[in-house]
Amino acid sequence: MTTPRRVILAPFLLLLPTLLLAGTALSFVPSPGALRHGGIIGQQHQRRPGSSSSSSSSRSTRTARRSSSYHRTSALSAGGFEWEDPTSDIADPGVENPYKNPDLLLVSPSPSSSDDAATHLRVDPARLLSPRLQGCNIYLIGMMGSGKSVVGDAIARRMGNYNFLDTDVILERATGMTIAQIFEEEGEDAFRDAEAQVLDAIHAHVRCVIGTGGGLVLRNQNWSKLQTGLVLYLKVDPEVIYDRIRGNTDRPLLRNDDPLGTIKRLIEERRGRYEQADVIVEVKADMDVRDAADACVRALHDFIDDNPPAWKKAKAKAREDGLDWV
Repeated sequence: MTTPRRVILAPFLLLLPTLLLAGTALSFVPSPGALRHGGIIGQQHQRRPGSSSSSSSSRSTRTARRSSSYHRTSALSAGGFEWEDPTSDIADPGVENPYKNPDLLLVSPSPSSSDDAATHLRVDPARLLSPRLQGCNIYLIGMMGSGKSVVGDAIARRMGNYNFLDTDVILERATGMTIAQIFEEEGEDAFRDAEAQVLDAIHAHVRCVIGTGGGLVLRNQNWSKLQTGLVLYLKVDPEVIYDRIRGNTDRPLLRNDDPLGTIKRLIEERRGRYEQADVIVEVKADMDVRDAADACVRALHDFIDDNPPAWKKAKAKAREDGLDWV
């Protein structure tokens, strides 16, 4: 008789807060370099380069340090586990921009532009988003196949000092089981319980873009935790989702004779919660990852513009009253 894994799941997941909080800012990322005891990855966020560099350092040295220190991992021990340093087998240092200054992008002018130059430099709006958020997390919600993982990772990399986390990836690496296996052997309720524990462990962290499971929003306890950050809903038509994941056997909820009908039903069941998101971005079939990430960044900037922090209103009122703002 096979021992139920549910007995093993809960105690292990209870270690996640300890593992996450060990070190300066330990977080989980879906990148190479495995933990010896099960495959969870530990990432220690490094201080932004240049904050304590010597004035005698050359520009090239500062640039090299800047482009290599994001997403850096260091060897450490936490919760009884030894974490390996995955930087040796990561070719991508975590900064998407290939130029010396990662805050700049080389872009082509619009067709209506009067600029004779073929290209010009501009600041990536994603870089400008980071200081405006002041460490606030971004939670991506939406249906399976909506692109939460790839779009969220692209946004985090372009922001520079934000990390991307995926609740499904963390759960799989914590348990040593795929999502499909958990559904088959433990059932959906056990999966949702474990998913909630993962969110409990990571929601207190800052400077993260977090991709969530499609059904995570249905539990009130999960939804309340998402309110500690900005919630962004990637809205995708069911037909587009079906085209993306058709033939994928890793989606346990779609293992039936009518997967498209199941997708439509799940969207309707979750629509009420999805559409309560702070930001809603419609992802069209012809949009690639960069297009979707650009749309998300623009929408987040617009939301911040339309919803300034309370202290800004207080500061403006103080100035109107002729008071000094300290």
